[in-house]
This record gives sequence, structure tokens and C-alpha cells, in this order.
Amino acid sequence: MKKIIEIFKNPVFVKLFFANFTSQMGSIIGITAFTFYLLDRFSEQPAYASIAEMMYSLPTLAVFFLVGVLADRMDRQKIAYHCDTISASLSIVLLGAIYIGWMPLIFAILFLRSAVSKFFFPAESGILQGVLSKDDYATSAGLNQMVSSLFMLFGGALGILAYRFTGVYGAIIIDSLSFVVSGLLMRACKIPEEVRLPNGNHKWKDLNIGFVFNDFKVGAGYILKNKLLRSLIVGFFLFGVVNGGFSVMPIFILKYKLAPQSYEEFSVILGVIFGSGVLIGSVLSSLIIQKIKFYQAMITGLLVTGSFVVLSGYASNITIFFVLIFISALTLPLVNIAIGGWMPSIVDKKYMGRVQGWISPLMMLSQTITLGFISASFPKILSIEALYCIVGGALIIVAIYYMMVLPKLSKQKVEGVNQTSVAH
Repeated sequence: MKKIIEIFKNPVFVKLFFANFTSQMGSIIGITAFTFYLLDRFSEQPAYASIAEMMYSLPTLAVFFLVGVLADRMDRQKIAYHCDTISASLSIVLLGAIYIGWMPLIFAILFLRSAVSKFFFPAESGILQGVLSKDDYATSAGLNQMVSSLFMLFGGALGILAYRFTGVYGAIIIDSLSFVVSGLLMRACKIPEEVRLPNGNHKWKDLNIGFVFNDFKVGAGYILKNKLLRSLIVGFFLFGVVNGGFSVMPIFILKYKLAPQSYEEFSVILGVIFGSGVLIGSVLSSLIIQKIKFYQAMITGLLVTGSFVVLSGYASNITIFFVLIFISALTLPLVNIAIGGWMPSIVDKKYMGRVQGWISPLMMLSQTITLGFISASFPKILSIEALYCIVGGALIIVAIYYMMVLPKLSKQKVEGVNQTSVAH
């Protein structure tokens, strides 16, 4: 608690924290409402829900070579601010597209808005890394995990309530307003120039195609030379499979197996149960992470969560499913907080944008492939149980891989740091 109080004394962190909070809140409400809108209007075509999710992940593959370069070369604060304002404007445009009812236009706007939003996180991560000390990274990651768990807890319910009481139009207006608030908070931050521009000031005319691709290549070289960072990122490809599966699996198992007639109501309860598990797990994990190594937390969390995800796919009734999902949610924060606390400490501040610029497309590539595979194969080829086995199995595979490589690499890094300190 003392660390949390101390970190909230940092005025820049406070504004960034609430900017992220409002942005997430609106996005979850908008996405949830739109998913239920599609399932209601096109109940015989579940592929539409998967395609909509693809429109949130696929854009990364179109802008990945720009995202990290801009975050490292241009003003990080301005990037984050303009991401919010442009996203707010596109949300309003989306209202018109839904009114017209032409699905290709709707998906195109979702694609464009998602592409713009991909520039936000690398810029914000770079700012956070610059305004916090290394001792605060794990605390910041824990707080962000708690916020995410709160949205898991209440986000689905808020999205459904917004959809039921204001319709899909009202939910998207809320979505747009949240981006406006986030943008205003981001603009109000007083951030030192060396944090906003860690590699000096660059003009747009400097960022020609050759410069961008060379910088992108430099980021790849930085990752490949850092064995620990490289090994961590290898596992992120399978995390994309997990994200892709989880974006549609809970609704699918309720609608097509456990509660076909009342899946909306049960999805709210599922959100509360999963969010409660993650929230409790976040509090416990924030304490545990201070006592064990980052890689130990990651391996434990991945093994337990993956095992219970597999088991939940075979649940024969709602009660068993909820119990299994709750247990899987308890250990998930161990993974997220460990990654959030570890990554900033092993990545040079000048390269954070380019590193994030490689992580996001890698995850989104596997996420998009997974969603495309689900769209084409569920339910004709793949059963709901098979989906849960694929996702849970991906987590277990990453745990085994990390178990084999991370302890040794972590030890080597510590020894290298100690030797450097002695040399100085």
C-alpha cells in the first residue's frame, strides 16, 4: 500500500493512469455492445462476431512498422493525444455506418479506428518508463492489472446495460466521449522533453521510407541481441492465440453449449466472476511478486491458468464452468504483472517504442490467424471443447518453454549486471 500511495504522488502518472482508465472503459463498453448487437441481429452468423474481433487485431499488421518508430522518434505525448482525438472522431463516423447498415463499411471503420489506437500503447509505455523509477515498474503493472480486472468485473455488465438502455448508438457515443476525456488528460500532462523525445527532435519530413525501415530493423537487431528479451517475446506469439480465442470463446460456450436461451445474462455473471478472480489475484499477485522472481511468477501463472482453461471447456454445467474460470482467473495476474514489471527494466528507454512495435504485430498476427481459423472452422469443424484445449494448451506450452530458458538467462543477466558494477 505504501508503494501505491507513493506512486500516486507523481502527478504525471496520475493523469496517465486515468487517461488509460477512461479510454479502456469506453472501449470495453463500445466493443461489448457492438458484439451483442451483431449476435442479436445476425444470430445465425456467428462469424460476424469473429470478423469484428479481427478488425480490432488485423490493423496491427498494417501499421506495425510505423508504430514503434514513431514512438521513439516523435513526440510521445502528441502521439497518444492524437490517437485519442482521432479515435473519438471515428467512433462518431461509426454511428453513421451502423445506421446505414452496410457491413463492409462498418468493418472498414472498425479497422481504421483500431489502426489508429495501435499507436497509443507504445507511446504511453515509453512515457511511463520515463516518469517512473525502476522500483515503481512492478507497482504500476499491478495497478494496471487491477484496472483491467475491474473492467473484466464490470465492463461486460456496463456494455450490456448500455446496449439495453441506450442501444448500440448510445454505447458508441459513450465510447467516443471516453476517448475525448482520455485525450484531455493526456494533453494536460507536463512531461519532460527527454521523456517525450528520448532520441531527440525529428520532423515528419525526416521519416522517409528508408529511415522508417532502417529504424524498424534496428529494433529487430536490439531484440535479437538481447537473449532474455528475445526469449520472452517468443512466447508472445502464443499469447496472441490466447487473446484471439478468449475474445469469442466465453460468449460461444454460453450461447452454443451451456445457456443458449440466456447467454446474455450469464455473460454478465461470467464477467463478474472472471473479473473478481483477476481482481483478487491482482491483489495477491502484487504481494507475491515482491517475494519471488519474475520468471517464477510467469511460469506458475501460465501453468495453472492454462490447465484450468482446458478443463473449463469440458464443463457440463454453468456452475462447474464458473468455478473453473474463477480459478484460472486467480493466477492470470501473476503473468501480466511479472511481464509489466520486468519488460521496462530490461529494455533501454530509447528502444521501448520499437520493442513494443515488434511485440504488438507478433501477437496480433497470431490473434488474427486464430480468429480467422475460428471463423472458418467453428462450429462445423472445431467443437467448443477443442477451442478451449487450443487456448489452454498454448498457455501450457509457453510455460514449459519459459521453464526451460528463462531461469538460466535471468541468472546470466544478473551476473552480467554485477560484473559491470564491479568493473565500474
